[in-house]
Amino acid sequence: MTDDEVRGLVRLAIQKHLGSAADVASGCSRTEMAPPPPPPPPRSISFGRYSLPRAADDTMCLIEAEVTCNHCGYCQCHGH
Repeated sequence: MTDDEVRGLVRLAIQKHLGSAADVASGCSRTEMAPPPPPPPPRSISFGRYSLPRAADDTMCLIEAEVTCNHCGYCQCHGH
């Protein structure tokens, strides 16, 4: 098998993976036929986390004062 034949097979495999069988048969790539996908929706505030500066020796949980912090992130978010 020549290098050009290998390149052709790789291109065909990529087209099959990214496009439909009709795209492969016609030689069209997916980007030529369809517009790019829309951007993802904005991230919900419930997934945001606040920055809480803490001292290096502060190892206790802010929510449960008797428990050592295990860095779960609950104190940095809305708790959703």
